[in-house]
Amino acid sequence: MKKECIMLVDDIEINRVILKGILENDYEIVEAADGAEALDMLLSENTMISLVVLDIIMPVMDGYELLQLMKRHVRTESIPVIMISAEDASVHESRALSLGAVDFIPTPFNPDVVRIRITNHLRLKNYNETIENMAEKKAAQLINTREKVLETMANIIEYRDSESGLHVKRTKSLMGILLNHVCNERKYGFDISQYDQKLFLKSVPLHDIGKIAIPDRILQKPGRLSTEEYDIIKTHVTIGSDIILLLLQDDHDGYMSFCYDVCRYHHERWDGTGYPEGLSGKDIPVPARFMSIVDVYDALVFSRIYKPPFSHEKAVEIIAEGMSGQFDPILVMAFLEVEGEFEEMKKSEEALLPSQ
Repeated sequence: MKKECIMLVDDIEINRVILKGILENDYEIVEAADGAEALDMLLSENTMISLVVLDIIMPVMDGYELLQLMKRHVRTESIPVIMISAEDASVHESRALSLGAVDFIPTPFNPDVVRIRITNHLRLKNYNETIENMAEKKAAQLINTREKVLETMANIIEYRDSESGLHVKRTKSLMGILLNHVCNERKYGFDISQYDQKLFLKSVPLHDIGKIAIPDRILQKPGRLSTEEYDIIKTHVTIGSDIILLLLQDDHDGYMSFCYDVCRYHHERWDGTGYPEGLSGKDIPVPARFMSIVDVYDALVFSRIYKPPFSHEKAVEIIAEGMSGQFDPILVMAFLEVEGEFEEMKKSEEALLPSQ
């Protein structure tokens, strides 16, 4: 098994020689003669340091300065640091510990004390890392389970809407095409991090979750809806967003806010004539602006119980016409640049539909 690596930082060579003699049988040792040299080594991707033994009084950069810089850098902040000094321990020990050192050892060294303290701190570090990894793995499993349950709920709702669950899959694929294009082309002016892009896509399946509360007589009506029925169908966005608030109260990763925006606002219009709140322009959350185009395209090119499918060309024409009122004009421009990819997706998904 590979030995753990300990860095010895001291401008006095004899101190490094003594410490190396104490530790080299059990650990790999690297050395630095001052704080600046040590920092360069610590930030190098070729150096994996498990623990630093750090002198306080040094030229160029002293131990305190190095310790503070280490605690500010993500690569080094969790590396345990043991401070050493021949100076007055009553002065330096409390300051070293307050700045983040895990221990303080005065010189001259007691070899047994040095070995035991380093062993104990490395065991504690490894134990903490194991617990953190287990917690992260468990959290990831819970998040994955949560998302699968919610997506399954969304698919069940689409079955009620005579969509056999394919609408959820298709809109997620379409969103991926549009989102990737917009994020890869900086000219559109949308600053969406890679992390948010992932949440964006995961939120898509929940955009119509509120339809669970819409009666079958309305959801499955083959003809045009009456004014009263249309008012009922419009409530799916507020019902859905309320459900999301209940299901995703612990929004530690930002997932809920994306789901909420996609669900509640994807029927808002750029000109302010949409629902439920009549938002307009950039007041409409970005995820909902994307969802609006994706949802409309899918509704147009695939059959619904109340209408036959339109051609891809007709759907593109309708969305282009919506640039002046229904949709974010910048996103319509982006859509027109990838409409060929939308058509390819449409064709591949048509092959999955049962023959009539």
